[in-house]
Amino acid sequence: MEEQHTKQQGKSHITLKKILGGDILGHDFLKRQANLFILIVILIILYINNRYESQRELIEIDKLKKELTDIKYDALTVSSELTQRSRQSRIEEYVSTQGTPLETAAIPPYLIKKEK
Repeated sequence: MEEQHTKQQGKSHITLKKILGGDILGHDFLKRQANLFILIVILIILYINNRYESQRELIEIDKLKKELTDIKYDALTVSSELTQRSRQSRIEEYVSTQGTPLETAAIPPYLIKKEK
């Protein structure tokens, strides 16, 4: 009779008193499923870590996109300045202000072909 009573205690229902008192940790169901609970906790931690890393990488991507846009605008500005400075009229103006004896050719250049 006493064996039956201890078997019934092991299979008794989970109550709020057992949960708050900590007796639930000794329950058969939890003992049998301990590995499953550990696996679930590990997967939850990995999920949270993965989400955190993804957000951090998205912030880094946005920062790099903004930096790339700034660099593109700087390159475009420098290219525009170079084009402006290398125009023939600007070069002639610069040469004339420097007082060098160079002047624009009156005769257009011609190509010398080499015979085979």
